[in-house]
Amino acid sequence: MLKLSKKTEYALIATRYMATKQKNFVTAKEIADDNKISFELVSKVLQTLVKNNLILSLQGSKGGYILNRNPLEISLLDLIKAVEPDYQITDCLKDDASINDCSLIDCCKIRDPLFEVQKKINEVFNSTKLSQII
Repeated sequence: MLKLSKKTEYALIATRYMATKQKNFVTAKEIADDNKISFELVSKVLQTLVKNNLILSLQGSKGGYILNRNPLEISLLDLIKAVEPDYQITDCLKDDASINDCSLIDCCKIRDPLFEVQKKINEVFNSTKLSQII
């Protein structure tokens, strides 16, 4: 079953929360408390989103996190790939996967069809913008 990881869920929750705060900085504690989720994991996810330039961070008493782009421009695929760079529906489709590691390489009939499914999933996530889940 295709399932988004907890990190992806938290990235969606956090960025959605930021989008609703309209250009105001928010803290990791505020996001965690308001959404009743783990502060530690939210903090890690936020740092990953900062490294991927999806959000900005500001230190200090008036600091926190804020979206780096308009929610209309941020796709769910942007967020997913930021926190899960190896995101694929099966291991053999991952960018760094060595197809030679698969014991079924000579007889596999599903890799190519699954590649097409992955492309369609990516298209849906790419066309769905953060603004649509607010």
